[in-house]
Formats: sequence, structure tokens, C-alpha cells
Amino acid sequence: MIRSLLRLLAYIALSLAIIAAVLDAARSVGASHLVMTSLRDSWGSVSLSSLGLAEAYVKTHIYPMFWDPLMLWVLETPTFIVFAVLAFLLYASGYKRENRAGRFAAR
Repeated sequence: MIRSLLRLLAYIALSLAIIAAVLDAARSVGASHLVMTSLRDSWGSVSLSSLGLAEAYVKTHIYPMFWDPLMLWVLETPTFIVFAVLAFLLYASGYKRENRAGRFAAR
């Protein structure tokens, strides 16, 4: 059950990565130079208030120094890269390994 949920979330994250990459490609063609939208800009265009709430939550409940070096770096990374890495991590954690014994081995 958990594996299938992780794979579903991986497919959703991969879909979002593809959508973000296509949007950046279309903007790059229109602007005649490379345009990559950061996660902060994408998140801000969807819901600016939730970005502020996430920052306040991390600074008060998790660890204040966690926000400045790591989260600001992640927020400045292009959106399609963040979602592609997230999709890979979710799919890898939900992956079911093949049996090492082989297909025709006695069990």
C-alpha cells in the first residue's frame, strides 16, 4: 500500500517537473534566451502566503538555521529540477526489488 502511494506521488512529481520544464522552454523560446523559473517564483505565483507560513513553521518548529542555508538554496533551484529529484527519490523509495534467486530458481 505504501509503495503504491509513493509511486503515485512520484508520478505526480514527475508530471509537475515536465509541466515546469515545458513552461520554461516556452518562455525561453519567447524571450530568445534561457529562462528557468525558480521554485520560489513558482510557489509565490501559486500561493505567496503559504510560502511565508512554511518559512515561519521551519524557523519556529524545526530549526532556524535550517531555513537560511539549505531551504533558500532549494528555493532558488529551478522548479523542474526540484520536482524531478523529488520524483526520483519517491520512486526509488517505493521501488520493489526483483527476487535475487532468479526466475527459474526453486523457492
